[in-house]
Amino acid sequence: MRCLLVLGMGGVSPGQWGSGNGGSPLDTGGRGSRIGVSPNAGGLYWRVSGDEGLKWGISPLGTAGLGVCGGVSLAAGERGVGLSPGAGAGQGAELGPGRGRGEAAGVTGPAAPGSASPGPAMEPAASEECRYTYEQHKETADWLLDHTKHRPSLAIICGSGLGGLADQVKDPVVFNYTDIPNFPQSTVAGHAGKLVFGTLAGVSCVVMKGRFHMYEGYPLWKVTFPVRIFCLLGAGTLIVTNAAGGLNRGYQVGDIMVIRDHINMPGLAGINPLSGPCDERFGPRFPAMSDAYDEQLRGLALAVGKELGYGPILHEGVYCTLGGPNYETIAECRFLQQLGADAVGMSTVPEVLVARHCGLRVFGFSLITNKSVLEYGTREKANHAEVLEAGRQAALKLERLVSVLLERMKGKGLV
Repeated sequence: MRCLLVLGMGGVSPGQWGSGNGGSPLDTGGRGSRIGVSPNAGGLYWRVSGDEGLKWGISPLGTAGLGVCGGVSLAAGERGVGLSPGAGAGQGAELGPGRGRGEAAGVTGPAAPGSASPGPAMEPAASEECRYTYEQHKETADWLLDHTKHRPSLAIICGSGLGGLADQVKDPVVFNYTDIPNFPQSTVAGHAGKLVFGTLAGVSCVVMKGRFHMYEGYPLWKVTFPVRIFCLLGAGTLIVTNAAGGLNRGYQVGDIMVIRDHINMPGLAGINPLSGPCDERFGPRFPAMSDAYDEQLRGLALAVGKELGYGPILHEGVYCTLGGPNYETIAECRFLQQLGADAVGMSTVPEVLVARHCGLRVFGFSLITNKSVLEYGTREKANHAEVLEAGRQAALKLERLVSVLLERMKGKGLV
């Protein structure tokens, strides 16, 4: 059960101004000021309602920017910790040790030794209130439809080093992410940042050559923004691919795992792209995930893989997603093994959740690009360069598997 606690501050009601001096120690001196705890909004926040629309908060993720909207500063270290507006004069807030920058500080604590100056301003970050609207999704989808004749029935998201699938698209129309309204930008090596429309194995499709990740600093509703665009474009099926570390001791570098199920570690901690307001034009409040990965498509892929002679390197297993960007410790890998995970990565699951919420069929591959380190005393370490190289070497097999799978799907009327 999710909860929201909102406490009135010092008797100040919306539309009224408080002095910020005297009275309750919680008097913020702001108009319609409130303090609350909201899991969806990212933790503790201080809010001023009215024309300013300023909202400040502290994110439990440990990243100063997340869960905060409106521009704040967060100082730490020998000067203490303070929360204050990042720019402009007017109302301010001071939370815990440290000094706020506003004129009417309210939620206060003693200054840390040697602390008299505010912390450095940090950039505004996205809170739940800043998320994309349905109209913005539709604006992006309509822009794409106006700029290409293709009408995709299938969408593909390419993982690290696996963008070669997009190079197989026939009659391509290519858009840089920077040119698409509202679209986020890829910042990671191996993710080119291009959206490719065309046909693959005779199937009209749209392919993301580069995805987004939570560790890039994006909130999950922005990471998954393209999936809802695919839904509005008319795609009925989503194929997700990723580069993953092999937890199963029977997996080798270069093996392919058909994803049967997933473990969503950030989701177990309440970090979920479906948190916050639910627009039922996309899907229901509480979508089921017991059938997240389509059983018919999984069976077809395994059959195609055997026909292609991939039997020894083809598996079906459970994918676990973590937040990243660091690779896993040995203890974490052993823990994930005990949970039943066969492969681990830093992506895919958020997109799957939103795709299923939108009613898309989902099928997923993991390309095993490194073996997770499970023993102490070894000098083995995972690194991104090796992941990309392993992906490059094994990508041709995966591309061949996807191409033949799409031919079979088209023949059976599944796409």
